[in-house]
Amino acid sequence: MRAVIQRVKEAKVSVGEKIVGEIGRGIVILLGIGRNDQEEDAKYLADKVSSLRIFEDEKNRMNPDPLKRGGVHLSLLDIEGEALVISQFTLYGDTKKGRRPSFTQAAEPEKAEELYEKFINFLRECNLKVATGVFGAKMLLEIQNDGPVTLILDSTKN
Repeated sequence: MRAVIQRVKEAKVSVGEKIVGEIGRGIVILLGIGRNDQEEDAKYLADKVSSLRIFEDEKNRMNPDPLKRGGVHLSLLDIEGEALVISQFTLYGDTKKGRRPSFTQAAEPEKAEELYEKFINFLRECNLKVATGVFGAKMLLEIQNDGPVTLILDSTKN
């Protein structure tokens, strides 16, 4: 399971002309499900994402000098932030051969949707406010990236 995490001031996702999900301060999670992913991958990533310390402390520092002791790295849980989860099978696009991506490593839609929903539920079990897009739909994502801070996580590369 792969996730691209972006710290945001706010974000919203629309399908057609309708806004289907929006958040304030928090993170946008673009989530790709691989053909070999299991429920444990969803749980691992949800735990990791909810506790990643990527938000600034009271001095507006995300990564203070470790030798000076001080400053606090804050997680999504610490700031009571929100998450917007968007399904993104293209994270499993393989471009090694030719110019057209291959998506053979992406999970089949039925399995992917099941694990996508489990991931969302695991985040909610962490007491996070979670908004979502519509699985499999063509969506327009609007974000106000904060930092910018963007991280790539992979459940198979602990």
